[in-house]
Amino acid sequence: MVMRQRTGPQCLPDLNDPSLDTPVSGTSFPPTYYVMQFNPTVKTETVRWIVSKLCASRREHGAELLVRKQDNGEDSEQGLTLHMSSQPRRLLEAAEDMELRVKPNRTSCLRRFTIKELEAFVPDSGGIDDFLTSTEKQSIVKFVLDNLRAVTDDQHVPGYPQLILYEGQSLVEALINWKLIRQMFPLHDEDYLKALGHSWYKSLSKDQPFEDIHAYFGESIALYFHFLNFYSYSLVVPMILGFYQLLVSNEMLAFFCVFQVLWATGFLVMWNRKCSELAFQWGTINMTSLNDNPRPTFHGKMGEDPVTGKMQPQYPSWKTYTKMYCVSFPLVVVCMLGSFLIMLASFWLDRYIRSQPYSNTAGYIVYVPSILYAALVYIMNMYYRELANYLTEWENHRTQSQFDRYRITKLVLFEFVNNFMSLFYVAFYIQDLDMLRTQLAVLLTIYQLINNLQESILPLILQYTHNKVTLSSITKRISSDKIPLLKNIQGEELRQRRREREETKTEREVEIPLLDSEDSRIVQTKRESQLDPYEGTYDDYLELFIQFGYVYLFSAVFPMAAFWALINNMLEVRSDAFKLCCLYQRPIARQVKNIGAWQRAFECLCAISVMTNCALLFMIPELRSLVSHWSNSEVLFMFVVFEHILLLLRYVLVYCISDKPQWVRVALAKQNYQSRQAMKT
Repeated sequence: MVMRQRTGPQCLPDLNDPSLDTPVSGTSFPPTYYVMQFNPTVKTETVRWIVSKLCASRREHGAELLVRKQDNGEDSEQGLTLHMSSQPRRLLEAAEDMELRVKPNRTSCLRRFTIKELEAFVPDSGGIDDFLTSTEKQSIVKFVLDNLRAVTDDQHVPGYPQLILYEGQSLVEALINWKLIRQMFPLHDEDYLKALGHSWYKSLSKDQPFEDIHAYFGESIALYFHFLNFYSYSLVVPMILGFYQLLVSNEMLAFFCVFQVLWATGFLVMWNRKCSELAFQWGTINMTSLNDNPRPTFHGKMGEDPVTGKMQPQYPSWKTYTKMYCVSFPLVVVCMLGSFLIMLASFWLDRYIRSQPYSNTAGYIVYVPSILYAALVYIMNMYYRELANYLTEWENHRTQSQFDRYRITKLVLFEFVNNFMSLFYVAFYIQDLDMLRTQLAVLLTIYQLINNLQESILPLILQYTHNKVTLSSITKRISSDKIPLLKNIQGEELRQRRREREETKTEREVEIPLLDSEDSRIVQTKRESQLDPYEGTYDDYLELFIQFGYVYLFSAVFPMAAFWALINNMLEVRSDAFKLCCLYQRPIARQVKNIGAWQRAFECLCAISVMTNCALLFMIPELRSLVSHWSNSEVLFMFVVFEHILLLLRYVLVYCISDKPQWVRVALAKQNYQSRQAMKT
């Protein structure tokens, strides 16, 4: 299955020729690239204003998109729904503006698309409308919508004088933040998605269709599944050694711990190389924060960008760093300290309750601290995530990659305390290795199984229940309309409800052509508007981050961790694939070159695992008995020496293995050489 089918004319037409634009009517509207759904209570003048911006030409600071509205019938709760598309000419212009990287014809290297070199990018037969894939077209339209910005004349949102606009503000993002636009999402390609599902989560024997995942979902999601696959394969060797250590020889524990630490380091180094390969193939390897487009919510005075020369919002970086280090970072530390104190209080309460004499009937009281702590952790995570989002937004980072990096850093620090500090407390304060082993076994088996069920089965049940309730309410409403008025009060209520519906519908009347009532996109839009939006790969990476910590931080006491992690990951691949294909709206494709802040997070865990495993080795009774004649100071000295040797070996591995394979370095050098030669001519 290949999504990209590039075909093009032998003699390309002039893009300035008006006849190039596809004739558009109610029955022949081009493919919908984005759906915009308004709040049902939004004022008419607001809708007229934003629609005029969407349809206006670039010279008039508009998006120059094609817009149709769909008829929602009697459903007054649906809100005005717009379908947005574009002419081929506008797509190509915007592709050049966003510096889209595409493979030229008969070459394997990606380079920036320009209209001037259109003939070099389009193959030998077909039309320019088929030049870009549907995912690329959706990304281009999203870029156009994000860059629909307020000009000097836009002082406030029409109909809402209290909603003040500033020059350069992203209009669509502002309306979403102010809840005037309820949601905006691209439509799924149902035929392609069905075929992808058969070769992905429905197939147990085939490898993941990475090319198709990348073509449909974009680089960010494809990179996550590459990472999950790469990480899962890396668990095979630790799993085999874990079985051998458990079943055959318990004397190789020290070797197993050393191997685990070095293997984790090697895995992260080799993943860096894999990232470089993928980024080169996708054309994102040279991405930097300087040449990335500003985020829609990034604000500042309009000025000339020093790199591109384009007019973009400018904001002093010193202000961002001041906010980060003087406000955000201290707040994060306070939250981490609060979480740590709650964890300690839970242990103290548990110890106190277990020390009290209770009857058999009151024995369940001993579970109260654990239940309370689990509930508090859930609540803290929920509110802390909102705080982290708010702080990172307030810091006003220019690019999405910067925003994600600092948001993830805040969240990971807090999650580290919530997920690992209790294990550290058991291991190094209580020093109960059997209790630590039991907790790890529970976390890697039952807890992860519940997580998978919660991610896939629970949303499916909730979605089914919601659809059933919605259908039931519609049926009741239709039935009540057909029943004669039994009571005057009841009849008056029905008439009043109908009048309100008509008034709301009249208020929403805007002069926009209607989509054909028989168009299948109307039913698809209503169905997909009920799905949850995909919030990104954060939760998926977080699960792997926590699992990675369970596997490598405490290898000395639970060698079978890799086995349970591998079993979980085999389920996780299908679970995550099913979620993306069936339970969420189509994600917005994002270009990335690596996993960003997650790479550093995993590397930090790897470094910490050196210290934890060395400490656990010297605590295990079998090994401690071998050095029973040593004093505590001698044991501590050997621990420090052993730990530093392992840290040195980690450093040697990282330093000696390049983060780019030889063929990638050669290809990049070749590209640079060709660019210099082209400049000479």
